[in-house]
Amino acid sequence: MGKANPIMAMTTFEKYRASNFRVSKKIVALPALAILAAIGLSSCQTASTDSVIRIDKAQGSSENIASLTSVINANPQDPEGYNVRGTAYGRGGDFNRALADFNQAIQLNPKFYQAYANRALIYRNMGKLPEAIADYNAALQINGSYDVAYIGRGNLYRQAGRDNDAFNDYSKAISLGTTDGRAYNGRGVIFQKRNQQDKAIDDFSKAISLSPNSPEPYNSRGISYLAQNDDDNAFADFNHAIDLNNKVAESWANQAFVYERKGDKAKARRSYQHAVNLDPNYQPARDGLARVGGGA
Repeated sequence: MGKANPIMAMTTFEKYRASNFRVSKKIVALPALAILAAIGLSSCQTASTDSVIRIDKAQGSSENIASLTSVINANPQDPEGYNVRGTAYGRGGDFNRALADFNQAIQLNPKFYQAYANRALIYRNMGKLPEAIADYNAALQINGSYDVAYIGRGNLYRQAGRDNDAFNDYSKAISLGTTDGRAYNGRGVIFQKRNQQDKAIDDFSKAISLSPNSPEPYNSRGISYLAQNDDDNAFADFNHAIDLNNKVAESWANQAFVYERKGDKAKARRSYQHAVNLDPNYQPARDGLARVGGGA
């Protein structure tokens, strides 16, 4: 087995409230911030998904791990082998073994900035945010042009409410020429929160061009369209997000919100209910269902 692309090893891990308004048969024109409050800020949702490891049990299968272990046994001083196997453990959901492999990779090569970034993502998914930020910082101290680390740290900053720091990290990744759509989606969410919807839409559109199969930027752009009272484009984006992945509660709740704004409570109720069925704890869907007369 040749050396794996360490950047690809990283990206295999990461690839995204109620308001008191009345609905009539006409589209209700709400101020942008009221719309964002009603539907639930996309940043509150996508911040938690941009760096969540998508578990793929096949990656952590005994056959795959055995194959990667044989590579390590053949060359136990090569840190790349541990980095690749750590990625497989992480994708398989075995975070402790992933940490052990990334630790070993870093011990063998303290300048292995990709392994620091990979370990940071494991820490993030274990809820160890200070450790994750420290690892992203270490990666950037070694390689100040590593866009993956800027994006990962930006996601952590956004999760912590440090929007200005997150904005700077996303912008830095973009200035480095990143082809990772998460940088544009993350920065777009901050533009959205600042009510700079045109800039947000531009960033979400760029994210879509880079990651056309990801529902997150479609949901994000749709919310900015809603903030501009452009329900038709918003509805198209939410529907496309559902077409890409019909298991995302946010997409169904967003679609339901458009139905609600148009006064079609029956369709809104069905979509909100579908969102609640997918994720019973997704509060925007529960709140929406209560508004249109349903019960979670």
